[in-house]
Amino acid sequence: METNEILAEEITERYEDALNYLKDIKWCRINEPKGFKLEFFFNTNPYFENSILTKVYHMIDDDEPILEKAIGTDIEWLPRKCLTQKILKKKPKKESKNAKPITKTEKCESFFNFFSPPQVPDDEEDIDEEEVFFCVYF
Repeated sequence: METNEILAEEITERYEDALNYLKDIKWCRINEPKGFKLEFFFNTNPYFENSILTKVYHMIDDDEPILEKAIGTDIEWLPRKCLTQKILKKKPKKESKNAKPITKTEKCESFFNFFSPPQVPDDEEDIDEEEVFFCVYF
């Protein structure tokens, strides 16, 4: 995956260890509804419970295929191992004695967001073609 120009940008050191558990990727066409499915097969790993992460693409096949929607697997992250969120710790204000740091989680860029695809808007003007290209290209 690191040899693919588009995917190489998405794979950073933060995800490399988790992706070392990836053992195979399979593609298959589906007929009802028309589309295709990608399956990512993982060995047991310290990041998530799933052994298979799936992404299904439903296509409208008129003259040229158009993405109708994409459905991904809900990743069952192990505690404190979620690679789609980052943990932020803020120091309490100086006037707050004995206060503990404030911890919150925030979504972040991640290769694994691939499995939580954006919803395709009904209005064609709202479609981000670069985002759809990445979702379909892989």
